[in-house]
Amino acid sequence: MDMPVNVPVDDPHADTEWNDILRKHGVIPEKPPSPTPMIQEALLEAQKQAYDNRLEDKDLDELRELEDDEDDAFLDKYRQQRMAELSTISTASVYNQVYPLQKPDYSRDVTEASKEAYVLVHLTSSLGTNIESRNLTELWRELAQKFGDIKFCEIRADMCIENYPERNTPTILVYRDGDIKKQIVTLRAIGGEGTTMKDLASLLVEVGAVKPNDHRINLLRKSKTEGPRDGVRNGTQLTEDDDDWD
Repeated sequence: MDMPVNVPVDDPHADTEWNDILRKHGVIPEKPPSPTPMIQEALLEAQKQAYDNRLEDKDLDELRELEDDEDDAFLDKYRQQRMAELSTISTASVYNQVYPLQKPDYSRDVTEASKEAYVLVHLTSSLGTNIESRNLTELWRELAQKFGDIKFCEIRADMCIENYPERNTPTILVYRDGDIKKQIVTLRAIGGEGTTMKDLASLLVEVGAVKPNDHRINLLRKSKTEGPRDGVRNGTQLTEDDDDWD
């Protein structure tokens, strides 16, 4: 009976003539294919997609500026897409303001309303010294104006939930389809006292209230505007002369 022979193999993965012979006779397994071609193919595909989608975050004004650089048919496709998006948002923008809540009407104004659209509730502090809550009130107004298809509401926390801890304010509740989808207790995880419109816009994307490529999100990303009025952020009182926010 033939006895098995131990064939010396220094490195079964090495690309050598001896290893080729061993692979041919099934002594060692075939060498796995090099990942390099697949990586290169993936990189080329990513580059192609980036080029094909180069106009995804452009608004109508920016598309107009590219008329001399891009193909007319290609530009027109994105113009039509932007106009359709604007029309859809305009039709859905029925809120456009911050709605003050009363506890008896909470179920109707929030839970039931969330079956039609996203509803975000700001449970405010009862103390004027809570800078996070004051800042969020200002940002809430801005968000309501920019994202009229989302319902933004506000109610003092202790008037909504008896004995609600002041230390937990401000609290943001995100409702959709009659349920709470997300709860944020204080703004510490978002940006604290320095929370900005961009931070809250990211939250809207995270919870699915707006799409990542929504033109309003893209405008905010490009904007240099950071947060609420400096006077509010710093805890100082604004005068009428300072009030040029709008």
